[in-house]
Amino acid sequence: MRVAVVGATGMVGQVMLQVLAERNFPITELIPVASERSVGKHITYKQKEYTVFSMQDAIDAKPDIAIFSAGGDTSLAYAPKFAEVGTTVIDNSSAWRMDRTKKLVVPEINANTLTKEDKIIANPNCSTIQLVLALAPLHKKYGIKRLVVSTYQSITGTGVKAVQQLENEYTGQKGEMAYLYPIHRNAIPACDVFQENGYTKEELKLVNETQKILDDRTIAVTATAVRIPVVGGHSESVNIEFHTEYDLSEIRKILSEADGVTVQDNPDTNTYPMPIYAEGKDDVFVGRIRRDHSQENSLNMWIVSDNLRKGAATNAVQIGEYLVANGLV
Repeated sequence: MRVAVVGATGMVGQVMLQVLAERNFPITELIPVASERSVGKHITYKQKEYTVFSMQDAIDAKPDIAIFSAGGDTSLAYAPKFAEVGTTVIDNSSAWRMDRTKKLVVPEINANTLTKEDKIIANPNCSTIQLVLALAPLHKKYGIKRLVVSTYQSITGTGVKAVQQLENEYTGQKGEMAYLYPIHRNAIPACDVFQENGYTKEELKLVNETQKILDDRTIAVTATAVRIPVVGGHSESVNIEFHTEYDLSEIRKILSEADGVTVQDNPDTNTYPMPIYAEGKDDVFVGRIRRDHSQENSLNMWIVSDNLRKGAATNAVQIGEYLVANGLV
């Protein structure tokens, strides 16, 4: 099993390597790939040193799987070239997510739709993954009519530059800015770039990707995405309106039994999900589960997950595991 990790020197790429090692992914040959300025440098995987490949050398090596985390433009340019030589690409950028010919996969929900013919598989947006993992079993039971989502997103979703900005501001140092404004002691209600309709790309991803993964275009979704000075993971306040009446204890039971979901919900002991405790873990944590008394058939939840792990690296690796286990590569 020859596996290329494209963007191996980046923040998500490093976590991908870590997750591949932790989960003992069956790699016989690792092919780390990065931008031209990193070619020839070395990375360490399972106490062994590997030389960083160029993109063309990696394509020529014809890996079985290539996991991409190198940005949309890179994916658009090179994912098809890997696919042409028989490689199955798992892409973490937004490049292919809404392509009608590509599957958008959260393994616990829809990996069963994958076939050998799927040579480019899209990994959803980090904030979408944690949202739909909690929603999918509830949608199956009650049918979701409408969602109102407010996110509180970690700076790690922006990358190393944002982490450095926060560190600089925290210590009073001047440096390069990842954001237009200070992030320390601040909340920036603008994740990604604004579109003509007044929403940001991040907010529209939550709308479009949720409908695609849950395979239901009738679900009405509206979102506000906010960047906050947190490192550990993304948090989401979610209001759900179902088509039918529900039982609150059954909601908790469904979520407790859902793969990849951990319920942390006990107001008596002040138990609820927080990014500081989600960091480094693969589960999606759900709490503050309560009835919305202002609207029929409606529910409020608080969802937290490590955006670099289940929100990116772990989900991509799990897709790879499914492909291997089911003989699709």
